[in-house]
Amino acid sequence: VQLVESGGGLVQAGGSLRLSCAASGTIFSINDMGWYRQAPGKQRELVAVITSRGSSNYADSVKGRFTISRDNAKNTVFLQMNSLKPEDTAVYYCNVLLLRGSYWGQGTQVTVSS
Repeated sequence: VQLVESGGGLVQAGGSLRLSCAASGTIFSINDMGWYRQAPGKQRELVAVITSRGSSNYADSVKGRFTISRDNAKNTVFLQMNSLKPEDTAVYYCNVLLLRGSYWGQGTQVTVSS
């Protein structure tokens, strides 16, 4: 399984970005799809996760600003990030959970300037 992420970049505080992650390979079904992030000197943390049925959960720090969604037909997960803050600066990683294991993307940098 390969995960290809896109959509990161540099944005000013208050701006928006939309991350995408497309999974390819031998995939029969994907359970949870999620986004994590890791800032310099910090541990990787969960940002948002969405189940195969569309239920989602968010970290408290992003509730009301970020929205996770998925396109099951295209094995793709999205993260719409609005009202970005400098503290959102991190490398964002996509994660998918299949019956046979968990897979990670290579990460995409998001930098929010003040």
